[in-house]
Amino acid sequence: MADHAHSAQGAGETRRDFLYLMAASAAAFGAASVAWPFINSMNPSGDVLALSSIEVDISAIQVGQAITVKWRGKPVFIRRRTADEIASAKKADPVLDAAGNVISNPADLRDPQTDASRVKKPEWLIVVGVCTHLGCVPLGQKPTDPRGEFGGYYCPCHGSQYDTSGRIRKGPAPLDLLVPEYAYESDKVVKIG
Repeated sequence: MADHAHSAQGAGETRRDFLYLMAASAAAFGAASVAWPFINSMNPSGDVLALSSIEVDISAIQVGQAITVKWRGKPVFIRRRTADEIASAKKADPVLDAAGNVISNPADLRDPQTDASRVKKPEWLIVVGVCTHLGCVPLGQKPTDPRGEFGGYYCPCHGSQYDTSGRIRKGPAPLDLLVPEYAYESDKVVKIG
């Protein structure tokens, strides 16, 4: 009799464990069903995804000219640099060893990067046009805009000055202008993003 009572008690515990497991599974499924629409609403909308990369025709940009395009809600500066602007940028380059460590920094760059590491073709500079200090949009795209002492970009809000490679040279900005991911689709088209 004791064995029969013991086995009936064991069966009850097994059923109870099964019911707990089923109830927990149903609750988890219900919570996921309720949470999914909320989580899915945080995904980027279709128009944002469509702008995750853009193609820009650069064939009409003359030497010394610049255009601004919008990518991911930010301005992107595309400048076809002159030979003087390229030479000026290279003159300020830091000297790096094979591992990429700075050996010397003649222009005392705050965020030392070589011009070659910032451009894929020397005549084209492509940077996100947002000052790294407080997110202002620097001047320097129009021929009449002030470009600061270094001929690149000038942020009038707090006086940050960038050179012709988009590197910070003077003012409170801590970093160089960001270089977005980009690739040349052809000699006439660049894909940003």
